Amino acid sequence: MKKIKKLYFIILLLTVGVLNAQRTNLSGQISADDDVEGLHILNKTAAKYTISNDDGSFIIPARALDTLVVSGVKYQLQEIILTNTVVKSGEINIQLIEKVNELNEVVVGKVLTGNLESDVQNLDIKPEINFYDLGIPGSTDLPLTQNEQRLYDADHGQFVYYYGLALSINVHKILNRINGDTQAYKARVLMESNEVCIKRLKTEYSKTIFEALVIPEKHRNEFFQFCLEDEEFNSICEDGNHINDVSFLLEKLTVFKTRLNEND
Repeated sequence: MKKIKKLYFIILLLTVGVLNAQRTNLSGQISADDDVEGLHILNKTAAKYTISNDDGSFIIPARALDTLVVSGVKYQLQEIILTNTVVKSGEINIQLIEKVNELNEVVVGKVLTGNLESDVQNLDIKPEINFYDLGIPGSTDLPLTQNEQRLYDADHGQFVYYYGLALSINVHKILNRINGDTQAYKARVLMESNEVCIKRLKTEYSKTIFEALVIPEKHRNEFFQFCLEDEEFNSICEDGNHINDVSFLLEKLTVFKTRLNEND
């Protein structure tokens, strides 16, 4: 009886989720005091993205309770949670507020006082200005690989979102967990990460470890594959500690060389 109730509950959740998952195109209009072309519009909930036309109009898939994020270099970032009324109407108007950056007082040229000590300090080279200094949105993060993006698309977000008495089920995430897509993407991402790590270890430490413990050159690639099979390999890669890297490699190389001698 309990199993039947659980199964009924799961079916109910999936049904609600499917109904909630239907998205329709939402037409938007952005208003601002200046240029409204090329602004970024992101449906953060659905991971959908578009940019505004020269008149500030845009179209993006959306449903009730999705979060829209509108951003531009000259404007303050806007986050809007879509109501059921807005989605049913199929239209939304967004007013942007211009971003005002207050700049510190600027002195053009170098101030020389005649005091050698203070003048030398005034001649010190200052750090280069980056996009953070200018208040421009930017990121130093590397872009996601294809498999990392697929994993994110398959498994991001919570399983259930609660909005007061209402709830929304992330059916996409549940189904990807059930059919094994999420696990497959995780395995691919891990494989890519391991390949990057093993290439780094080869480049940085091959000369050192093979001078310490010599093995035939034909077996060296095989040795690094042998390292990949160790359960500690991932933690070594994430650690980034050079001493731990060398210790791990030498320990594995000792075992590997012993096995080679035994086979000979």
